[in-house]
Amino acid sequence: MNRIEEEKKTVEAMIRLYCLKYEKNKELCNDCLELIEYANARLDRCKFGNNKTTCQKCPVHCYRKDMREKIRKVMKFAGPRMILYHPIMAIKHLARTLTEPNNNILQKQ
Repeated sequence: MNRIEEEKKTVEAMIRLYCLKYEKNKELCNDCLELIEYANARLDRCKFGNNKTTCQKCPVHCYRKDMREKIRKVMKFAGPRMILYHPIMAIKHLARTLTEPNNNILQKQ
């Protein structure tokens, strides 16, 4: 699985966790489905491709302001809980975050 596909799975897992546990929905609501679709579209268009860093360290903010606020809210809630619900994804994401230099994308171009 390539880097973009891994990111898509991680983001979707975080959004699902937020929707089901924070919003207490029994299934994904329309807002969360829209956010998953938006995040996937942004990842598909990522100019860094498989060389992308975690979004936190990316020099390009590709989300619209309203969607950026939504995804931040999701990540704030779901991020700490990922270790309980999706430990492998959480550990991989944490490892990438800790080992990537802040500007490694800029250095590779």
